[in-house]
Amino acid sequence: MEWTVDILGPDFQSCGLDATGPDGVVRHATLIRHRAAPEEPTAVDAPTGPKRYGAVLFLHGWSDYFFNTELARFWAGQGYDFYALDMHNHGRSLQSDNPGGYVADLADYDAEINQAVEAIRDDRSSAPPGCLALMGHSTGGLVAALWASRHPGKIQYLILDSPWLEMHGSSLVRRAAHAMVTPLAKLRPETVLRLPERGFYFRTISSTAEGEWALDEKYRPPLAFPVRAGWLNAVFAGHSQVARGLELDIPVLVLTSSASANGMVWQESMRSSDAVLDVSVIALRAMALGRTVTLERIDGGLHDVFLSAPAVRKDAYARLARWIRGFMHSSLPGDRQEGDT
Repeated sequence: MEWTVDILGPDFQSCGLDATGPDGVVRHATLIRHRAAPEEPTAVDAPTGPKRYGAVLFLHGWSDYFFNTELARFWAGQGYDFYALDMHNHGRSLQSDNPGGYVADLADYDAEINQAVEAIRDDRSSAPPGCLALMGHSTGGLVAALWASRHPGKIQYLILDSPWLEMHGSSLVRRAAHAMVTPLAKLRPETVLRLPERGFYFRTISSTAEGEWALDEKYRPPLAFPVRAGWLNAVFAGHSQVARGLELDIPVLVLTSSASANGMVWQESMRSSDAVLDVSVIALRAMALGRTVTLERIDGGLHDVFLSAPAVRKDAYARLARWIRGFMHSSLPGDRQEGDT
């Protein structure tokens, strides 16, 4: 495995992963790691001393990629080696002959996540043993939760940032939509669905619009990738699995905004709320993930709470740090489990 300097600068490196799924298809993903320069300051609330507790792997949302260097440095300040995965057909892993963002089954991500976990274990072979946490945003949160349910014992903690666990409205809406899209997904899965396009969330985060984050629009297009029938069918199937209950036996943290602002026209409230998901439905569905679920609702939070206004994300980071201290730091790093890195 060869690490090279990443697009995010010298404190980040990346390497390609080619993972073969159970269907025999080889899919290309990219693993990114953070290695802080010696003079880099640590985050507020960081534990004192050089103690290292383990590692965290981050999964981005749909039509997205990893770019949040602040998030990586936060985890480093908490004592965790930070890694992120640009999953196949996304970000650094985009290939010209494949449709951006497309996947026909969310389980198709399993092979590359498995390979990333093994790569992290190898990369940390000289580090003290510790826990492995999985963190996911939006669709990446759905992927992370489903992967964790299919791979018990591989991780010790799950952190979800505005996970897309259910459709807007209710499961009735999802079931009706699922019934309509399934026949097309079986016959012509890569058919583009002509759905309304909104760029409101991009407007709130991109420095080329009215946000503060420098985004590569090849990797994070303003209107997202085209929605294809097979992809939407895969997401609906994932929602159905969550609704039946995942029975995770590890601590789970779910962070969401405290409010949603949906609609086809711009609203000023979209600057301080989730303009993508129905957070009330997500909060309710989060309780189906497992037996130990903590819900944190962030006042003023955007769809990615860690891209919100500075004061808002400071609150989000403080809540995450509190959960880390209460759950992740309460376990002795020497108590090795199957998924220890």
